[in-house]
Amino acid sequence: MSRKISALALAAGLFAATLAVATQSAQADDYVSHHEFQANCSFAADRPDDPIVFPGLPGASHLHTFLGNNSINANSTNDSLRQGSTNCITPDDKSAYWFPSVLNGDQVVRPTGNQVVYYKSGILKYQDVVPFPPGMRFVVGSPTSTLEQFRDHPGAIEGFECGDSAKNWDIPSWCAPGSQLNVRFQAPSCWNGRDLDSADHKSHMAYPDRATLVCPPSHPVAVPMIEFKMAFPVSGDMSRVRLSSGRGYTWHYDFMNAWDAPTQAALVRHCINGGLQCDPRGYDQYKPHRGAALGPDYRLPR
Repeated sequence: MSRKISALALAAGLFAATLAVATQSAQADDYVSHHEFQANCSFAADRPDDPIVFPGLPGASHLHTFLGNNSINANSTNDSLRQGSTNCITPDDKSAYWFPSVLNGDQVVRPTGNQVVYYKSGILKYQDVVPFPPGMRFVVGSPTSTLEQFRDHPGAIEGFECGDSAKNWDIPSWCAPGSQLNVRFQAPSCWNGRDLDSADHKSHMAYPDRATLVCPPSHPVAVPMIEFKMAFPVSGDMSRVRLSSGRGYTWHYDFMNAWDAPTQAALVRHCINGGLQCDPRGYDQYKPHRGAALGPDYRLPR
């Protein structure tokens, strides 16, 4: 009798342990810490152009550094971008991304290698985020910003970083030799649902409420929250490092959407709505069983 009881107890214990492991596995899979995918794009050009603010006026802007679409210039339109080529890892992302050039004295400091542009959820209900509509464009931040405006801007999450120095609202005067100057800045992610642009290139977009992470009634459509994470190879004495627009707190950037619509939709659905932390292929290395949104060539399976 005792042997039967021991066997039953052992079986019950094994069942309970198996159930606990399965439950923990399910909980780990259900736990959502991220809802994002990356666009990895590299240097395309340095030009004193801005096809959003100064369309058709080459040389009218301060110097900008462009990533992504290789055809970008002052005359670029969303249609022309779609006809151009891109250096983004995802070949069907022909969007243009640009920002004021970083200068060390008179020398332009170009970002080296692929830079990270995150596409995230800016709202609490990440399942409600929808792709950018074709032709969307906007400007984030301002070249006339003061330090206080940059520091208190709802998109200024990190400011400038280098080595162990973080949360700088201007470019640090010194960075540990061999480190890089990094800056992170988030875009608004609530759209009015009507306009692809506006007179100030900002008013058609808004930030979610900081407390509730809900889009305001005036801008009810949640689109991906873009977050630039740029790295510049400059360190040591930073006293001559500045932006082409002025001090570090004048950091800003521009975006023109030229994604292939089905490709962007697949990444939004799989990664943002699916609560994953995806690379440019739409693959979450921490949840490999969820698969990828795109094929090995970073394109939708045909």
